[in-house]
Amino acid sequence: MGDRITYQKLKKVTSDSYELARKYYGLLSVLNGLSLTERELQLVSYASIKGNISLAENRQEFCEKYGTSEATINNMVSKLKKASVFIKAGGKVIVNPHIVPNFKGDLVLQITLRNGAEAR
Repeated sequence: MGDRITYQKLKKVTSDSYELARKYYGLLSVLNGLSLTERELQLVSYASIKGNISLAENRQEFCEKYGTSEATINNMVSKLKKASVFIKAGGKVIVNPHIVPNFKGDLVLQITLRNGAEAR
């Protein structure tokens, strides 16, 4: 039975780019054991779409949209930098480019989970 591969096709429609990004980063968090909070997922999603979370207008808009404070953003940025989700580039805090797909269109993911006991 170890040679069997299970395929599942999932399809989810999202209301906008922010929701699509939120779902994507939620999956990355779960698969990589990051244990990101809902607010942290919102911040990463927002920053990936806006390009950064360093600009004052981006921070202010995030605070208004999600009902939070600049101090909370600073705490989350610190944690997310330690986890390499955020990096500093060109004087700005951005989402690590290795995990930023294009959220303007559809996103197709292939996830392979290997069973260590059955690994080939």
